[in-house]
Amino acid sequence: MRAFRVPPRLLVGFVLALLVVLLARSCAGDGGPAAAPPAGGATNAPRTTEGTAVELPALWPAPREVRHDAGSVPVGRSVAVRTGSGTDPATLDAVIRALRAGGARDIRVGDAPRSGELLVTVTAEASATGLPLGVRPPRGLAAGAYALAVGGGHGEPRAVLAGADPAGAFYAAQTFAQLVRPVGADTARTALPAVRIRDWPATGARGVVEGFYGTPWTQQERLRELDFAARWKLNTYLYSPKDDPYLRARWRDPYPQDRLDGLRALAARAAAGHVSFVYALSPGPSVCYSSASDAAALLGKFRQLWEAGVRAFAVPLDDIDITRWNCARDAAVYGSGRGAVGRAQADLLNKVQRGFLDARPGAAPLITVPTEYDGVRPSPYKSALAGRLDDAVTVMWTGPLVVSPALRTAQAREARRLYGHPVLVWDNYPVNDYTADHLLLGPYEGRQASLPGAVAGLTANPMNQAAASEPALFSVAAYAWNPAAYRPAAALDAGLAVLADGDRRALTALRAFADVNRASRLSSAQAPELAGLTEAYWRGKAGAERALRERLTLLAGVRDRVPARLRASAAPWLASAGDWGRAALAALDLRAGTGSRARVESLRTAARSHTVVDWQGRTRTVEVGTGVLDTFVTRALKEG
Repeated sequence: MRAFRVPPRLLVGFVLALLVVLLARSCAGDGGPAAAPPAGGATNAPRTTEGTAVELPALWPAPREVRHDAGSVPVGRSVAVRTGSGTDPATLDAVIRALRAGGARDIRVGDAPRSGELLVTVTAEASATGLPLGVRPPRGLAAGAYALAVGGGHGEPRAVLAGADPAGAFYAAQTFAQLVRPVGADTARTALPAVRIRDWPATGARGVVEGFYGTPWTQQERLRELDFAARWKLNTYLYSPKDDPYLRARWRDPYPQDRLDGLRALAARAAAGHVSFVYALSPGPSVCYSSASDAAALLGKFRQLWEAGVRAFAVPLDDIDITRWNCARDAAVYGSGRGAVGRAQADLLNKVQRGFLDARPGAAPLITVPTEYDGVRPSPYKSALAGRLDDAVTVMWTGPLVVSPALRTAQAREARRLYGHPVLVWDNYPVNDYTADHLLLGPYEGRQASLPGAVAGLTANPMNQAAASEPALFSVAAYAWNPAAYRPAAALDAGLAVLADGDRRALTALRAFADVNRASRLSSAQAPELAGLTEAYWRGKAGAERALRERLTLLAGVRDRVPARLRASAAPWLASAGDWGRAALAALDLRAGTGSRARVESLRTAARSHTVVDWQGRTRTVEVGTGVLDTFVTRALKEG
């Protein structure tokens, strides 16, 4: 056969084109929107063990830098784990749990790996060197940063979890666990994708502020939410339930032993998960700022909590009347006006910071919630507080409003200037004490991507219903860690998948239920999916009635499909959703000529019968799909 000669000019062009393609592929990595440098710092990609490719799952919160390499790494039945100093028990436990879920049965900590056996190296030492796969610890990055790599080192399966500090190693373990069992998966995987990750948070404090009015969470709910926070890289839990009498009404009284033991357990659970448990005492309704005995009572209360293991404290001075003093002595010492109150409060807060916290190694700086805790306008109160308050104290701020539909970075910077101190956002979402007839199951949105970098941190006030709060809190965690990659709808859906815990039937029901409980101050869109289905039905689109019936049937049976924890905390809304689903199905039957008007009206009445009692003792009818379900049924009755 005659050889075909390629002309030199064409050959040079072909080679140049090939180089361009290869360079583009090298920069694009796994096809993501932006190029990521090698996460572990090695000059060459890791060699992986042979095997079929394993898909890289969506990781939550989204890591900053990810490189998905070819190949996979089997977990295997036996695994060696090597830990460095600073690796705490919770981190090691998370790694071992993940390995067991992936099929490992013989996990040896401290032993050398056998030939062909996976070696998992965990370190929390910022100065660690010589790690497998050429990984370098993420020195110089924010607290909580980590590097994670899975691949083949000299033909052997290896995984490296390297934290810049103990918290970083713990967060690496949480990401590693997702490689084994991705969010939404019903089972764990026995092989890991070859990957390199380099990750760090966008802001220092990320967490939950249990600050709502009404029935506080139970001890078991708090413990569970602390575990939830740790799993999704939230690191702050501010304990400030308004109905704990020893926080506010009886703030001077020491805790009785049983309540103190409960707080001790919370502080211990939080510390194990690298969550700062912040105890918040609210003396504002009755404190005499110039009283030595009141100051002593406050410090004595904090001393009791310190001995119980609490290392972070707050003094909220929110929701109080500052047009009058609680004692005549304050008027004599400070005078009158809001500026006088700002000076008085600063003096009290300084006594806590300088007289208590500064003297205790390991204590976090004091946090306060000023009485004027929202807005970006200057005031005599803010000026007086800023000018007198100790520089170490952090000030909490809710945004331009008490419940802020949007939060801009420029607003946060202005708040920082006005208060003269680091600003920690107290975001009143998804809290529903002010709208107790609603569940707020929409995603966290309306916050600029640059906001976390401009504040000391971000905390979210949840609902009275702990389990129902988790999807929104999950989206808060995703935003606060990596706002540049944050997508509200995807984050909410992942949060629902976490609540469903691998039960696809439950996830389908949760999606439908969240859709009819979506509207809030952050977004007025109510039941957008269901609204689209009803609109298509009224327009007579092909297949619209069948699609609408399917969704309404799902709502009619939603209570029996969602997880048991949600059934317990959201019972009135689930019952209402079920009745509205049945009422709308009956309305469809009425229009089809197979139903009765009386049945539709009876079911509509049932849907409107479900109530809750708010924190002020008022009975309120729960709202589900308002403006969509009720409107559909009313129109069907008119046109039926």
